[in-house]
Amino acid sequence: MAVHVIDEANRCLQCKKPMCQQGCPIHTPIPAMIKALKEGGLEDAGAMLFANNPMSLVCSLVCNHERQCEGHCVLGRKGQPVHVSSIENYISDTCLERINIECAPKNGKKVAVIGAGPAGITIAIMLTQRGYSVTIFDSRDKIGGVLQYGIPEFRLPKSILDRYKKKLQSIGIRIRPNTTIGGALEIKDLFRDGYESIFIGTGVWRPKTLGVKGESLGNVHFAIDYLANPDAYDLGDNVAIIGVGNSAMDVARTVIRKGSHNVTMYARGKHSDASLHETQYAMLDGARFEFGKSIVEINDDGPVFRDVCFDEEGNITGYSEETEQVKADSVIISISQGPKSKLVNTTDGLKATKNGLLQTSDNGETTVEGIFASGDVVLGAKTVVEAVAYSKTVVDAMDEYMKNKDKNKGN
Repeated sequence: MAVHVIDEANRCLQCKKPMCQQGCPIHTPIPAMIKALKEGGLEDAGAMLFANNPMSLVCSLVCNHERQCEGHCVLGRKGQPVHVSSIENYISDTCLERINIECAPKNGKKVAVIGAGPAGITIAIMLTQRGYSVTIFDSRDKIGGVLQYGIPEFRLPKSILDRYKKKLQSIGIRIRPNTTIGGALEIKDLFRDGYESIFIGTGVWRPKTLGVKGESLGNVHFAIDYLANPDAYDLGDNVAIIGVGNSAMDVARTVIRKGSHNVTMYARGKHSDASLHETQYAMLDGARFEFGKSIVEINDDGPVFRDVCFDEEGNITGYSEETEQVKADSVIISISQGPKSKLVNTTDGLKATKNGLLQTSDNGETTVEGIFASGDVVLGAKTVVEAVAYSKTVVDAMDEYMKNKDKNKGN
């Protein structure tokens, strides 16, 4: 691994206008990181990465690098791009425990973070660095959110999240697991107990439905539920997956690893919606693909489809009159997910869009003073790096809000 990383680092051209950095949603300082590594400054490179993106270790494994940093590398125009993800992973993995997170003296202000996903973890770390006392509330027993319960172990080892938990606790962040805000405790209780500001990063856990007959049958499951605990399911040998996004690829590859031999993915369109690499890995693992299939209903025997008709440009022009019954022991629906509504239903003034996402300003302010939000609960199901990038903006807004609150008290 180390030799490979050094070889890759040596291929970097140290471009004056680094397209790789521009292609990264959080603008990771890639040339500077590689330069520090080559000059023997491994820990400097690690600190640089963590300061820019506290979730760099996770992002090095789960980001869509082919469309981001590596997809913008100039070497990729005529050959292979620098394998930035491997370099970032080596540095971040080696340095996570070594990094000293410098925190300002405590300022006496408490912040509540609802949701221990990538957005919540980022907010908690960065506000702690600015002197705030942070408590994270999460409805589940382990931190990570979608990282813990929505990405398979073979893509993201869960031991990494255990390491993050220790890192959070080492700088004084308190964690309350199995605590749903909007249940026994509501947001008004947090304000009552002295929290100056509240961050919501609860993610999107409510599966989107197809709206067809049969979704409540015993042989039908939703991807987000399945990925949370695959061992709880007995799917049988023949599994049909509706959807071809990145989550659907995770489902297919997990189902195959759990012993199902015939796994087929169905899509209405003509192409996979997942990244090229994830699609290729699913194919390598043994998943089959059927395109141009529109779901009509699901029955006890499996899904029923109509063929989709396309014009020469690939636009849908209609559907076949005949239907096709596909035999499957289980059907898994993987067409994205939306947020749950507990917080909106239990918090006066907290408004959501028609899609159920929280309404916020550009800097994450919700419709209730003192409450901020980012991540998937605002953006919809996006990537980890996008959630972290947006959360950095929200940190500044929360910090400014709490400082202005003090000034207003003094006037």
